[in-house]
Amino acid sequence: MSGFRRARKNKQLMAGAAVGAFVVLLGIFGPMIFGDYAAQDLFNGHKPVGTPGHFFGTDALGRDLAARATYGIRISLLVAIAVTALAVVFGTAIGMIAGYVKGTLDGFISFLIDFIWGFPLILVAVLAAASIGSGLLPVILAVAFVNTVAIARVVRGEVLAISEKDFVVAARAGGYSTLRIISRHIAPNVIPVALVLSSYYVAVAIIAEAALSFVGLGAQPPLPSLGQMVSDGRNYMRINVWESTIPGIIIFLMVLSVSLIGDGLRDLLDPRLRTAVERTSAK
Repeated sequence: MSGFRRARKNKQLMAGAAVGAFVVLLGIFGPMIFGDYAAQDLFNGHKPVGTPGHFFGTDALGRDLAARATYGIRISLLVAIAVTALAVVFGTAIGMIAGYVKGTLDGFISFLIDFIWGFPLILVAVLAAASIGSGLLPVILAVAFVNTVAIARVVRGEVLAISEKDFVVAARAGGYSTLRIISRHIAPNVIPVALVLSSYYVAVAIIAEAALSFVGLGAQPPLPSLGQMVSDGRNYMRINVWESTIPGIIIFLMVLSVSLIGDGLRDLLDPRLRTAVERTSAK
């Protein structure tokens, strides 16, 4: 069965892709449809959902919630993609080096990973972002640092197991260089794991960006962020509950989509789970 047909039969992957496509399209075209996210109208604050000209209503300053929420999707996606790209590249490289080279270098890297992993990861991200400064770049660097540690930890364990396989031992006995063994034999078996991990850590990046923006360390006004919108709207829950609920629902949909995609990719890329899925489909 081809990879495309297997993907089509994977309900989790298809559901996640559908939800994700909807959110991405909303982020791409929403700001074009709903207008300027920074335009204020102080005489029309806290308008409810369905107000003519304001599909999701307005916030305390009369700014259109639909325009701000859809632009906030762009911010979340930008941060998630940048964070995941950095984390996968550096986390995979560090994990492969530590797991294959072993010795003192592995011990030092493992000590740093375990030390950082011993703290709540969101706390590490908050401390890192606070020490660098507020704004999108510090958030990207802080969350990428946390996710790099997480991916390196898993990849190192995979490399330790793969490096003892017969084909790697044979390549080592054949006199192949370390670089060739890693690129030809280790990396092809580790990259699928890193790809599945990356889908999960996209969700982590979205949540972390929202959390950091919620406490004021993310995107700075007037630039909208979903976490910032939740924070701003919580003070007016009795007046207009949708000011916090709408960005919260969007965050939920984004995290749900990437989580479903991650589960689907795991089923496709893990041979044992792939066989189980095909048997279930055949029945």
